[in-house]
Amino acid sequence: NLVRRRQRQPQRARQMRQRIVAPHVQRLVIRRDQLVSAAELVGRLVSATDADTIMPKKGSKLTPRQIGLLRAWIDQGLPWDAKVTFAKIPPANMSPRGPSISVPPSANGIDLVLKPYFKTNQVSSEKLVDDRIFARRVYLDTIGLIPPPADLEAFLASGQQDKRIRLVRRLLGDNHGYAQHWMTFWNDALRNDYRGTGYIDGGRKQISSWLYRSLVNNTPYDRFVSELVNPNSESEGFAKGIVWRGVVNASQVPPMQAAQNISQVFMGVNLKCASCHDSFINDWTLADAYSLANIYASEPLELFQCDKPTGEKAALRFLFPELGTIPATTNRQERLRELASVMTSRKNGRLSRTMVNRLWARLMGRGLVEPVDEMDAAAWNSDLLDWLAEDFVAHGYDVKKTLERIMTSRAYQLPAVASEDKVFVFRGPAVRRMSAEQFRDALASVTGEGYAAPAADVDLTLGRKSPALPVPAKWIWSHADAREKARPETLRFEKTFFASRKPAEAHLLITCDNSFVAYLNGEKIGSGKDFSRLNSFNVRGKVRAGTNLLSVAATNDPKTKDAVGADAENPAGLLVYVRLRETRKVGELPVETVMDLASDASWVWASKAPATSEPAAAGGGEFSPAVELGDPNAAPWQLGARLVESAAAAAWGGKVRSVLVAADPLLVALGRPNREQVVTSRPTQATTLQALELTNGETLMRLLEGGADRWLQESVAAPQTLVHRVYSESLGRLPSGEETRLGEELVGNPVQKSGVEDLLWMMVMLPEFQLIY
Repeated sequence: NLVRRRQRQPQRARQMRQRIVAPHVQRLVIRRDQLVSAAELVGRLVSATDADTIMPKKGSKLTPRQIGLLRAWIDQGLPWDAKVTFAKIPPANMSPRGPSISVPPSANGIDLVLKPYFKTNQVSSEKLVDDRIFARRVYLDTIGLIPPPADLEAFLASGQQDKRIRLVRRLLGDNHGYAQHWMTFWNDALRNDYRGTGYIDGGRKQISSWLYRSLVNNTPYDRFVSELVNPNSESEGFAKGIVWRGVVNASQVPPMQAAQNISQVFMGVNLKCASCHDSFINDWTLADAYSLANIYASEPLELFQCDKPTGEKAALRFLFPELGTIPATTNRQERLRELASVMTSRKNGRLSRTMVNRLWARLMGRGLVEPVDEMDAAAWNSDLLDWLAEDFVAHGYDVKKTLERIMTSRAYQLPAVASEDKVFVFRGPAVRRMSAEQFRDALASVTGEGYAAPAADVDLTLGRKSPALPVPAKWIWSHADAREKARPETLRFEKTFFASRKPAEAHLLITCDNSFVAYLNGEKIGSGKDFSRLNSFNVRGKVRAGTNLLSVAATNDPKTKDAVGADAENPAGLLVYVRLRETRKVGELPVETVMDLASDASWVWASKAPATSEPAAAGGGEFSPAVELGDPNAAPWQLGARLVESAAAAAWGGKVRSVLVAADPLLVALGRPNREQVVTSRPTQATTLQALELTNGETLMRLLEGGADRWLQESVAAPQTLVHRVYSESLGRLPSGEETRLGEELVGNPVQKSGVEDLLWMMVMLPEFQLIY
């Protein structure tokens, strides 16, 4: 009876059996014909006061009630349930298995599988959210943005019966929007970031380019996993992990990091505890963790228990030997190739179940198995987990297809529900907070204030036809042979240009061999020292109506630190492109005017670099015409494609999304992790830091100030019209009569900048803005 009752708590039951019963069960079975003496023996052992004979030897002693249960069990003849075993429990959610419910190809299996579940739990699935809420939910879940007012109104006005399915498919077809949104999810899970621990000394490597391309191309998940487990030069940063500076714990050496990371992300197995000692929270042992780490090690690892060497060498095997063996060869590449094959094998049902569980949790707020990194637990609906996993595999591990399945189900379209602390019953998606990136990008949609330049090395032109540059750009320097050799020095390059009005868009793209500092109208814009990439700066607010001066302090350094003498010569060059757009109305239509400029022979240079942030105006005897060295693709730099990519990124929106930049104080406060550990789900509870940042943070204050400027520049409408437009862009609806009245009071008549700031602040603080519901 005790064992049967404990079966309801599997982990605790195993511990109880191993601690109390297992050491003595054989003795008890041998003495089954002597029940009285056996009972006396057990009674003496569990009741003893002698430390040498008391049972159990360690831990808390049995209570009188527990002793009574054992005596009763013996008196009943030691009945034993055949299902109860001391052997290691077979792994859950491992074997491929179709659900017991038949699903026609034309039906959404999620709803059919959930139908008996809803009936049993008395959950109504009749009422669905309206079109406006559905559209907002889908936009945020697929591309991470709030819907533009025009798109939303077009969707609401559509009379097509299948318009929700069409919307889901259209958004999933936005490859770049999809990639930038889901890159946040994978950056967290794969510890991919753009600065921080490990990047200072080369002990860490981005996988941004590989990851972005994989998401844009919707790489099948089994191949995606294979390229991370058995990496190439672009994807190796995940398995490489972080090479920590100084002496670190044995549980954080790179092979052990690889073992922890691939097991957690792809198999839903937490090996963090087992990397130091046999785990207290699951059945994984120190030997299991080291055996997996050995696959990535250059030589057999010694087991360290709580950072103390044991003198033992670990074996070499995968966590689940039943899926396949890894050859005990010294050829590391062969081992990794076989590991990738075993993990992505059709026999490995855990791979697909772990992934569809993560997708369900992402869209619904809670996994089918929870926590999502403990896939040895049972799902609240195993048939649904099985159906999703097998459907995922049947469609070639197509992540977008699974997302479409979920988002077009009635389950996803149910009204959102608040989280429950009691026994979980699925009644619909949980109300979720926007992620830090979703909130920041929603702010950019409302204020027009995005980020100036990406920190991630990604190609935003993938799958797109890049527009030709309206103005040809040239590498320039002070003399014609600078492509081969130029002496180390700092030169000042300048260009004056005229803008008839403040431009609607202004982006500065610049690089220099070897480094630069750029100024616009006497104000420092930025600097860079990596001539292999284009630096991008949003200078819309810096360009003024009338004459402007762009000045660059361009420095050529010796090729190496060991170069001899001050005159060590090496290639030098400066490349600049400024994308400028004016927008004016002709009748009711906006007309865009191109005013681009680029580095060429019309620039001038002087040997004296700017000594302060106030460069002198171009002209005078000290300046000479710049010399053209060749087009952007000229050797040795060959940056023609990069320049087109950067200019195209500015053309397609002109504003870098938050996923592609290093974290600022607002993103950190709102929950972006430092990505030194795998993070598969972010905390959902609000914090004091978030409250302070949202009420008094300088980052948000600057965004709202810039947004107010934008609204004043682009709208000279009456207060009521401005209030209606702000509501429409922020919340996807028009304000009520009372909201209109309060909004008009805020903005003033005539409209004041401080009033517009207050209105924007009010919008972004509303739960209606911040939540996914």
